Amino acid sequence: MNSPTQPSENISRPLPERDRIRLGLLITFLGLVIFILGAKPEWLGLDHSPVIGFAQICIFMLGLAIICLGGHIGLTGIWGGEEKSIGADIGLRLVATGYVISIFSGMADVLGMSIKDNPRLPFFGPWQQVGVEIGMITIALGMLLVVPWHRLRK
Repeated sequence: MNSPTQPSENISRPLPERDRIRLGLLITFLGLVIFILGAKPEWLGLDHSPVIGFAQICIFMLGLAIICLGGHIGLTGIWGGEEKSIGADIGLRLVATGYVISIFSGMADVLGMSIKDNPRLPFFGPWQQVGVEIGMITIALGMLLVVPWHRLRK
């Protein structure tokens, strides 16, 4: 029996660096599949509508969130136990900011910021597409800032 001063054998330990990287890649790939399912369902033979509606917007936003989560887990795994730089912290905040930009742009009709006169049916138009693309570029820049380039050169 363990005394209060002895460490317990059942203490959970964080995943090793390699396993975190693999888990991050797996989650990112899953997010990509979900993103494609929402953005381009015709690629999988599931398209039933000529326009991108509310369900598709929600699905590709969910996929984008899972991609961001997987990227965060994987890139944090590359850092290992090392303390992250200020640039990496800024990068993680840029990822979150880019996701917020994408959500608000993609859901503009649902949130009442529509350019249409009668936004009863959510519509994913060209302005929303540009906003989501800007958010995705911001996410990509943030992910690039999180990469520990000094460790990859070794």
